[in-house]
This record gives sequence, C-alpha cells and structure tokens, in this order.
Amino acid sequence: MSKTTILLVDDHKLIRESWDIVLSTDPRFEVIGETSDVQQAVNLAATHQPHLILMDINMTPINGFEATKLMLKYAPQSQVIGISMHSMPAYARRMFQVGARGYVTKNSSKNELFRAIDEVLAGNKYICEEIKSIVAHQELDEDSEYPDMNLLSKREIEVVTHIKQGFSSKEIAQRLEISLKTVEVHRYNILKKLKLKNTAALVNFINEQGL
Repeated sequence: MSKTTILLVDDHKLIRESWDIVLSTDPRFEVIGETSDVQQAVNLAATHQPHLILMDINMTPINGFEATKLMLKYAPQSQVIGISMHSMPAYARRMFQVGARGYVTKNSSKNELFRAIDEVLAGNKYICEEIKSIVAHQELDEDSEYPDMNLLSKREIEVVTHIKQGFSSKEIAQRLEISLKTVEVHRYNILKKLKLKNTAALVNFINEQGL
C-alpha cells in the first residue's frame, strides 16, 4: 500500500524535526520534505504534489495564510492542516477560508494530530478540541462580554498586531501606508467591537490571547 506523503512547513527547525519524528512512528506516513522557506515550500509542493501539507501559520515574511493559498495554487490536490500556537477561533476560520481542511494547535497531542490527518484525508474537515471548547464556551455563555477577535477585519487585526509591538498610531500609519486619521478610526472601531475601554485593556487582552 502506498504511503501518505507529507510536506512540513514551519519557521523552526526543531519543530519540523519533532513533527518528522512523531510522524515516523506511523508506517503509513512518509515525510517527503521540510522547510522554513515559503518559496521552497511552494516548489516542493509543486514538484512532489504531497497528499498532505502541515502548515505553521506564523511564518515570516509570508504568513501561513498566504502560503497556503500559494501552495494550493500549485498543488491543488494537496490537503492542508494549519498548525499554530494560537487558540483563537478567528485564526482557524481564516485558515479554512484560504483552503485548509484542518486546524490544530501546538497544544494538541500526537493522537489528535493523527486523528486530524485521518479525517482530512478521508475528505472531512477537522478542528481541534481546544478550539471547539473555546467556541462552545462563547456560544453557551450568551451574556458574556468577552471580546471576540472574529469581529475584527483583516486590516483591524493588522493594526492590533502593530499595537502589540508598541508602535504609535503615526508609526502604524507609515508601516501600513494609510493616513493617521484612518489608524485612529481603526483603533476606535477595534475598542468598540471588542468592548474594551482603552488601549491598555486592548494590550492586556492581546497578551492573554497570545496574539
């Protein structure tokens, strides 16, 4: 029986080597390549057309969302599972929007990773238990005022990311090539959507979520 070929894409060599070791414990799987470079990942995907791509979403300078779109363009039959340190449903949702079929966090166990692979290769979508638990909690707690990152637009998330890095509104405007007034509008809308009183509360929320 032919093996399931897998491509590993992650910024950190130790993580890729760890995935390789974990996957090698199952004789059904064969890792055909691993890289931290998105362009090389695209080339490997186009050349080998792997059954599965394990994609870290925290890649730089091209993030895992954009990388996923690129690889599926050149390897449309490949299935992608996003793997991330982030447990925010918004990240999982965005990965599914760009074509991924599964999403697990780096807190997931080996057994859950294998379960995700099996489900995705069977034609199903898979989202890890950690994300499911967060979503269920949010849905059940109807009176909760807890901020929901899913409410933010892509641009607003970019602004939030720059705020966490300590950039001023003027610096954010320069980096995103938008006006200072536009940045201030985004900041106002972010606080309103997340039901936060000020920037200090926003920074605390960002740190809590690990954004």
